[in-house]
Amino acid sequence: MAVTIAIFLATYLAMALGRLPGFGVDRTGAALLGAIGMLVFEKIGSDAAWASIDFPTMALLFGLMIVSASFSVSGFYDWIAIRAATLRLTPSALLAVLIAISGAFSAVLTNDVVVVAMVPLLVQLCQARGLNPVPFLLGFAFAANNGSAGTIIGSPQNMIVAEALHMSFVGFMKAAMLPALISLPVVWAVLVILYRGRWTAPPVAAGTEPATPLDRVETVKGAAVTVAVVAAFCLTPWPRSLVALAAAAILLLNRRISSSNVLKHVDGDLFILLGGLFVVNAAFAKTGLPQQAMGDLLRLGIDLQHPLTLLATLSVLSDIVGNNPAVLLVIPYLGTANPEITGAAMALGTGLASNIVIFGSLAGIIVVEQAGRRGVRISLAEFSRAGVPVSLISLAIAAVWILLLVRA
Repeated sequence: MAVTIAIFLATYLAMALGRLPGFGVDRTGAALLGAIGMLVFEKIGSDAAWASIDFPTMALLFGLMIVSASFSVSGFYDWIAIRAATLRLTPSALLAVLIAISGAFSAVLTNDVVVVAMVPLLVQLCQARGLNPVPFLLGFAFAANNGSAGTIIGSPQNMIVAEALHMSFVGFMKAAMLPALISLPVVWAVLVILYRGRWTAPPVAAGTEPATPLDRVETVKGAAVTVAVVAAFCLTPWPRSLVALAAAAILLLNRRISSSNVLKHVDGDLFILLGGLFVVNAAFAKTGLPQQAMGDLLRLGIDLQHPLTLLATLSVLSDIVGNNPAVLLVIPYLGTANPEITGAAMALGTGLASNIVIFGSLAGIIVVEQAGRRGVRISLAEFSRAGVPVSLISLAIAAVWILLLVRA
């Protein structure tokens, strides 16, 4: 048992710190090494390890990443970024447009892919216009996290929650969409207040990254497949994972764009991280310690089955180990008596709270890293200075909403 606990703690320490102390091992590497360690020391068998990896969740995530990637290779994301960033609007109005775009796209397509696709061009366009990129990038990141909280397909952690709790697409939206939408104006208002008088910066020549030309045929094809996928999720009993895989197959079977060009937009590191954590968590669960801890918390009056407690717990955990690991850590020990409220608490807690620190979400990490490569530094202090009020106000709205759901 001691070896299992040591591997588990080392893995989640790396999740919290971003890397394994003393080694050049990032979160993905730590999750993979943790899974290998559990197997090598025979804390879990190979059959049990494979069984612990939730295929429907991984298949759903892969399929939807392909759907979102199709908009990257068709040039749609670049086209939208250029059209939005070149609008002749005041900085605050432009910020509102970018927040709306980020929130809407992240609710329908995987938020991390949207951020990866659009942030580099947004940096270039802001610099070329003499605008300070920081508030616009923060707004885009915060809106991606908040908007994605409203639907199953908005983020990887939402997919994990929905599959584990057997939530319907419409049921998830009814439970989580409204507070996610209300939180978007909160993002705008906080940034407008914090960056008043700091919207401009010396113009910088545009970078060397050319925008992908818009392919209207492929964009229409991607849009048609996306609509079909959402319709299938809402109107049919077909397994969501198979629907997503079928959509991916349709888009990959293409005479105009190579499959390798699409697949390079799939975040392979995320799949390794999730798969590794599935195995590590399954091995740790065999010790009985998580179940014992749940009982101890209940005796102390802390009931994770209560939605408000769950919202607060996931909010804190997301800013310690990240939102995806937080969900994987907690989800096996929750009941399914009231899946809509439980799912809403988890989605809103992990989505809205992950703006507090950079490493609370992949979207935040991606924005800061992409900006840094292009000469725009966003420190942890600056990120949190805006993220803390955005998250606290958004979480307060979510708490009121969940309390209304509980009392309904």
